[in-house]
Amino acid sequence: MEDFIYEKDAEGIVTVTLDMQGQNANTMNERFEPGMRGVCDRLEAEEGLTGVVFASAKSTFFAGGDLNNILATTEATEAEFTMIEASKATYRRLEKLPVPVVAAINGAALGGGYELCLSCNHRIVLNSLKAVVGLPEVTLGLLPGAGGVVRLTALLGLEKAMPYLLEGRQAQPAEALKVGMVDEIVETKDELIPAAKAWIKSNPEAAVQPWDRKGFRYPGGDAIHPKVRQMIQVSSAMLYQKTRGLLPAPEKILDVAVNSMRMNFDAALRMETRRFIGLMASKEAKAAISTFFFGMQAIKSGKVRPEGAHWKAGNAVVLGAGMMGSGIAYAHAKRGLATQLKDTEMANAEKGKGYSEKLCDKAIGKGRLDDAGKAALLDRITPVTENAAPGSVDIIIEAVFEDIDLKDKVIADTWPMLSDDGIYGSNTSTLPISILAESCPDPTRFIGLHFFSPVDKMKVVEIIIGEKTSQETLRKAYDYVQQIGYMPIVVNDSRGFFTSRVFGTFMDEGCQLLVDGMAPTAIERAAWLAGMPVGPLQVFDEVSLILGQKVRRTHEALDQRLGVQSDFGHHNTATVEVTDRMIEMGRGGRQYGGGFYDYDSAGKRTLWPELGQFARGNADVPLQDAIDRILYRQAIETLRCLDEGVLNTEVEANLGGIFAIGFPAHTGGAIQFIRGEGVDRFRARARELADAYGERFAVPDTIYDRLRDDRARAA
Repeated sequence: MEDFIYEKDAEGIVTVTLDMQGQNANTMNERFEPGMRGVCDRLEAEEGLTGVVFASAKSTFFAGGDLNNILATTEATEAEFTMIEASKATYRRLEKLPVPVVAAINGAALGGGYELCLSCNHRIVLNSLKAVVGLPEVTLGLLPGAGGVVRLTALLGLEKAMPYLLEGRQAQPAEALKVGMVDEIVETKDELIPAAKAWIKSNPEAAVQPWDRKGFRYPGGDAIHPKVRQMIQVSSAMLYQKTRGLLPAPEKILDVAVNSMRMNFDAALRMETRRFIGLMASKEAKAAISTFFFGMQAIKSGKVRPEGAHWKAGNAVVLGAGMMGSGIAYAHAKRGLATQLKDTEMANAEKGKGYSEKLCDKAIGKGRLDDAGKAALLDRITPVTENAAPGSVDIIIEAVFEDIDLKDKVIADTWPMLSDDGIYGSNTSTLPISILAESCPDPTRFIGLHFFSPVDKMKVVEIIIGEKTSQETLRKAYDYVQQIGYMPIVVNDSRGFFTSRVFGTFMDEGCQLLVDGMAPTAIERAAWLAGMPVGPLQVFDEVSLILGQKVRRTHEALDQRLGVQSDFGHHNTATVEVTDRMIEMGRGGRQYGGGFYDYDSAGKRTLWPELGQFARGNADVPLQDAIDRILYRQAIETLRCLDEGVLNTEVEANLGGIFAIGFPAHTGGAIQFIRGEGVDRFRARARELADAYGERFAVPDTIYDRLRDDRARAA
């Protein structure tokens, strides 16, 4: 009972304060169920009991389940079922107490924490943006397993509950009060428990939950109500369109929510448990928990950041007012970083600032920004054509065209603007940072900062360490990326780094499938079924075939300059074979009027009917082979990057692949995908693909052995 402080006042109200010993937050650890059972035993035996208040001694209310325990679960067993049912039974016992029970929510109440609140008769929350409530389990490949699906559906009705169940949406106090997830808001922490006790005294008869009262009706109608039945049908179709059948958790949540309205309440809780334990052992849950919880936690906490004092840029210069430079300037201004947007022509620089104005207008249209906020943001962007004063700039971001001679000139010309402790970042996507650093006086302060397009939506930056980049510069770059609200992924220098290498294999595999004789529609469908956001042929059109060709030729010129023959993109043979011929035909991509697709005046696209000319034969590529080729090709290239030391950790490999490249999120990232399949099983399937389709799928056994035996790089 040391985790639960039990105090009874003179008026018979017991306050139970959760204070899990030895940890920063209250969680459903191994001590939780026995402790809660003991609390219930004592409450049920308490003489003169008039009410119960649940509070927290932590800065948050209750964080929910212990994800380490869930991650360790390997199979759904009777023991797991019994354990979950025992924990849920304590919540049900609270509901059956003959006195009102109130949750005094001082901070975040998520997952099992909010499920505790749902089992209370009344919920009071502190008016703080940090005091969010919700059931985010779906984002971790799970469903709320302590009654959350059943109770929230009964509390709000199916329609209102669905965004919070199927999307894991979290509600701040005002929203939570409006939709009915909480019942009352107080302004200070000191008011919480007094407000809870006051409500108990005023509502002594409110001990019975709505769903336990005779004649209870679901808000908005039950499962057979015509409007609800129609909503269920539409929701099922929309859910499949969104998940593609790759995420079991949302489907099971909808199943539990709908069927809970058709059965006895306690039977519904039991059904929820069965669905929950099935998800606990799933590879999708393992992937989501490993990557989106523990992985994100590692990045946000700076686990891969060099130690040292935190650094904050006070001003910035962005060189080049094209789409990338304009997007970076907007990202700066949005987070309060004053930025000069420099171009050779003032008209271009002004146009670059106009890009931010358009984004502001869109945000205003969606109610996310007001006119004052727009004016303040735009005031932070200053279009210029001349260098800033020498030694006056904290960070310079070079975002000119991907041409090494141009970059060399720009870096040398603009370096004097940098302050003595400032850093210089190049937004190159493939050119080696160590070579570009030769153009600056102090290569220790030069680093790669690779943003992704469109910058306002792609919230990740690939930080590339050159041979002479100092750890201090890396630390500052890491802090800068987080300062502007983006996710830093740190990689070591190489041709194409990490993201461009892997992204290139995705587009090339689309071309390989085309050359093998697969129908273009089937190629795009295979990518959709694999979970990729966009098919490889459409991606190529958006990136532009001409840009890909220019990048390749830039590296050929670099090889000549260095007197070497690099292997950058050497497996991407189909890209050269197909796109060079298409460019000769005047098909350079969407911005050039057409590529793999034709585009009408309204921008509607249809696959170019002449793509069949690139097939060498009429090979019958099975759809599952196409899906595997698309996924395995990217996973294998990611594995090579990890083995070569381009990538430092599995966490960055997984998160970088998902957020920068679009590797399917349900896998947890490329390396997690390999682990989820099982290293030996993945190796066997890769061998099959290599035998059938080529050595680009071949990986030495030693690499697999190291991956299987060494988890040290899993951050």
